[in-house]
Parts: sequence; structure tokens; C-alpha cells
Amino acid sequence: MDARLETDRMTLRRFTGADVDDLAALHGHPDVMRHIDDGRPVARAVVEQQTLPRFLREYRELPGGHGCFAAAEKGSGAFLGWFSLRPATSVGLDGGTELGYRLLPSAWGRGYATEGARALMSRAFTDLGAERIVATTMTVNAASRRVMEKAGLSLVRIFFEEWPEYIEGAEHGDVEYAITREAWTGTRNTPTTRNAIRNRNGQ
Repeated sequence: MDARLETDRMTLRRFTGADVDDLAALHGHPDVMRHIDDGRPVARAVVEQQTLPRFLREYRELPGGHGCFAAAEKGSGAFLGWFSLRPATSVGLDGGTELGYRLLPSAWGRGYATEGARALMSRAFTDLGAERIVATTMTVNAASRRVMEKAGLSLVRIFFEEWPEYIEGAEHGDVEYAITREAWTGTRNTPTTRNAIRNRNGQ
């Protein structure tokens, strides 16, 4: 299966060793990491020695079509961040295919996150045999929750886990969002969606 994926405005591809600078800038940005892991920027050495090698290893070890994919803007080629599909392993999740995304602040508020999320969901359901897609974030991460909702996922629950270190807002817990193949197929077959497709195609 072709690991490359294109949306209207982005190209998604596998990471390579040459992407270390872009990935380090993303994971090292304090605003990006505010609601992730321990809430602190990740050192370049960690990205270079652990994060990127893990991404590359996952292409071999995970089922085909899964992993973390670098997102670049069409035309300019500017690095925007990444999107991922993996068997769900994040704390609090129990099964399903996990959707993830992490974008530079320069890409926030421009619809890129929703665009990429929808593209990976479509691939997961149509090509990869996914039955249920899940995603999680902190309850207070309103921006990420909006992306999940715009992509078509629905709130399943708020849950509370013990974390090694406190992050501001952790007392409000985390959220799980999800969508099943059946629900996703149903949204694509509504009259409104069909009309939108016909209009987009000029029919």
C-alpha cells in the first residue's frame, strides 16, 4: 500500500532521518507540548535518539499503512507537523485504531488538523480495515477537542488517570472520542453529504 497520502492542501509521507530538525522544532515547542506528556518541550537529543528512531521502527513493526506521517504544505513544502494511525495504546484507551496529530502553531486555526484527520480516518476505514477510531486529549485542550469533533468523532467519556507529574488542568481529567466504521459510513451517505460531493464535482 502506498504510504503517501495527499489532501487538498497537504502531502503526508513517512518520516526519514533527514526530518530530525523539523521534528525537533515541533516537539521542542512549548505551546505544542503544553497538554502532552509532562507538558514540557522535548530536548533535541531525545527526538534524535528516541522519537525519530521509534517512528522509523514503527513502519516495519506496525500493520501496513500505520505509523506517524510528516505533513507538508503543498506548493511551499513547508513542514506543518504530523498525523498518526496506530493500534490504540494511550493511557485510558482500550482497543481500536488511535488517531493522533501534532502541528506547529503556525498551522493552527487554518483547518489543517481537521483536513489531515479526516484523510487518515478515510484511509483507516476504507483501506486498513479499521472498525473503530479513537482519540484522546486532556479535557481542557479545547482546540484538540474541536478538531476531533469536526473530523466526526464523538465524545465517549471523561476519565481520570494517575500521572507521574502534574500538568495544569489535569484535575479535569482526559477525554476519549471515537467513531465506528458504521457511523462513519452513515455520515458519508447522508443526503447533505451526497449533495456536497456532487456540487464539488460540478455535477
